[in-house]
Amino acid sequence: MKTNVIDIDQGDGQVPSQDRKATLAQSLRHRILSMELAPGASLDEVALAEEFGLSRPPVRELMRQMAAEGYIELEANRAARVASMNFDSLRNYFLAAPLIYVATTKLAARHATKSEIDGLKRIQEQFRAAVEGNVVDDRVLENDQFHFAIGKMAHNPYLLPSLCRLLIDHARLGRTFYQPRDERMDSELAEAVQQHEDIIDAIERRDAEAAGAVVLAHVNLARRNMASYVTPEGVTVPVEF
Repeated sequence: MKTNVIDIDQGDGQVPSQDRKATLAQSLRHRILSMELAPGASLDEVALAEEFGLSRPPVRELMRQMAAEGYIELEANRAARVASMNFDSLRNYFLAAPLIYVATTKLAARHATKSEIDGLKRIQEQFRAAVEGNVVDDRVLENDQFHFAIGKMAHNPYLLPSLCRLLIDHARLGRTFYQPRDERMDSELAEAVQQHEDIIDAIERRDAEAAGAVVLAHVNLARRNMASYVTPEGVTVPVEF
């Protein structure tokens, strides 16, 4: 699924630079979250400028913005790179995830408006369709939108930036570890869909404790899935002496 198609015409066939920059930002975020651009991959500033019809200064400005958001890493005298993922980042993710997800989801149960809850339900419908249709990229991106929507529903400007950074690695973990390879994985995806439904229900009932408990179980489901991925059952090989 590509997101770098530009269809904005000002009547003279020219697309405003600001719109091209926004389209580049959308495309880069999608490529990173979907793992089309792997962690640690170099980003060619010149190639991106040519692809989206931009000069290099707005591309550099976007790189700085995306570095601040956690999508990419910048170092002096080196090309920009997609944010890395290693054992330390995975450990930090699973240390922070319960704190941030529980806090934002509990606050969402207290502060969400009806229109926000309705919007969350629409995202959930798209997530369910992506799971049932086994469309991996859509599943990852709709899951990202689901939790981001809850973060906005919390109405807390201190938590939202932390959640946004967390969601970058959440999406990439989901793309790597959460692919339906067998019946167990299909069952866990179905469980994740149901947990989303239960989160919506708890938020709608204004039950902050229930919402927090469900999202904690949701995080632990992802933790178990990652553990299963990195510690698969070994193949039994008969050995004779």
